[in-house]
Amino acid sequence: MKLKIIIAFLLFLVLSSTKIIAQNKISATEIIKRADEKIKGKTNTSILDMEIIRPTWKRKIGIKSWGKGRDYTLTYITSPAQDKGQVFLKLKSNMWNYIPAIGRMIKIPASMMSQGWMGSDYTNDDILKESSIVVDYNHKLIDEEKINGYDTYKIEMTPKENAAVVWGKVIMWIIKDNFIEIKSEFYDEDNNLVKSENAYDFKKMGGRLIPSRIEIIPADKTGKKTILYIKEMKFNINLPTTFFSQQNMKRVH
Repeated sequence: MKLKIIIAFLLFLVLSSTKIIAQNKISATEIIKRADEKIKGKTNTSILDMEIIRPTWKRKIGIKSWGKGRDYTLTYITSPAQDKGQVFLKLKSNMWNYIPAIGRMIKIPASMMSQGWMGSDYTNDDILKESSIVVDYNHKLIDEEKINGYDTYKIEMTPKENAAVVWGKVIMWIIKDNFIEIKSEFYDEDNNLVKSENAYDFKKMGGRLIPSRIEIIPADKTGKKTILYIKEMKFNINLPTTFFSQQNMKRVH
């Protein structure tokens, strides 16, 4: 009887050690994949508020957004009144902006992807998800750190050769337990920090624990930041590819 207990205990230790080793051997790319899927799913829809803060003024923008993989994104502006009805569409490698006030559909050139979206500290690339953190970057686990009380993986991402990306380097901190991206730093081609992104107030939405507040802080602009409030998010919904079309840009609301 004692022998059976000892054998069972030794087997438990072996299995536990194997599990720990397997966890420690997780690759940087796999960590990034899990973090990316955590906030996107195969498809998603969200309701957001974006607050743009400047030293002398503030502005809030209401947003509804739909996404499918990395190739399809549609973003609709719900407020304020002067911007309501604007729609942004990413269809594979092509991007458009529909402006109802003038009844025009404008194609967004690749040269504008690094510019601020709607005057915020998010770039067009951030909102339209042109680049993929999984596909367009090499990933390297460089450290493990504690951020805001959470144990995290610290991962350095550098662009792959010929990848059409905005950033020269990105550093991400991913929480170990749930693969939530809690902090990111974005650098230009000269290795200068351009902006930082921090996630707060984790809540369960669509069956997943995700941040409900994300702050973007420019590195060289005192008193400026952009806050994204995630009010509602659903994942893996029925969302056909045909939803993402120029025709639907004029109908969606």
